[in-house]
Amino acid sequence: MSTKPSSSSSSSVKPYVIGAGVVVAAGLLAFASYAATKPADRDATEAAPAAPVSAPASAAAPSDAAPSAASGAQEGLYAEAAKLARRDAKDTLAAGRADAPVVLIEYADFQCGYCGKFARDTEPALMEKYVEKGVLRIEWRNFPIFGEDSERVARAAWAAGQQGRFWEFHRAAYAEDAKEKGFGKDQLTVLAREAGVKDLARFGRDLDGAAARQAVKRDQDEGFALGVASTPSFLVNGRPVSGAQPLETFTAAIDEAAAKAKAGR
Repeated sequence: MSTKPSSSSSSSVKPYVIGAGVVVAAGLLAFASYAATKPADRDATEAAPAAPVSAPASAAAPSDAAPSAASGAQEGLYAEAAKLARRDAKDTLAAGRADAPVVLIEYADFQCGYCGKFARDTEPALMEKYVEKGVLRIEWRNFPIFGEDSERVARAAWAAGQQGRFWEFHRAAYAEDAKEKGFGKDQLTVLAREAGVKDLARFGRDLDGAAARQAVKRDQDEGFALGVASTPSFLVNGRPVSGAQPLETFTAAIDEAAAKAKAGR
């Protein structure tokens, strides 16, 4: 089973400095990604739906005291991972209030089938139920792992965001038949036009510019350092969820996180 990113992505990755607690917490997300990953062909790095993973089963101990101690340590790791939320009001690749009590971070690839399933089937409901009510903020992280086309469309999404049309581009790129048409430059221009990007010449320059490459690399490095091994992968206030889970899995995680935030925990 291969869960490594394409060579074009991995060769450019350098160490990304994050807190020690997040480095430890990376094991949780890596395990979640591993547990949910399909074992064959190109889909091997796409996370199929699987139960959210809190910790490896091997971490459990037979004593009564151990589960409580492990739970406390685990909560501490989640708190560290939650610090990856940028909460930048000017972030054009995010939706929702910067001060929302819950932040969902999504690491995804536009060529990932399960990412598309989440974008079409689940994300709109989360937007309506939580984002529009100020409960949830969704922060997108470009995590291209399927080669040059993935890298190119990630930069294109960022470029669309520079003109305030990221989510419209996101919707167009994840449309049912979009992946089959490929993500060459001409098709990306078609998607940008569909998304309502007004200055297509600027879009083309931004797509190929150094700022776009740096922005995508920043997201990639964060994901690799965290232990993301497949797409889509999520953090909900630091708690890992892997795969295109049913809507109920996300609503339960968000409701729990919102309740804890309200209680000051």
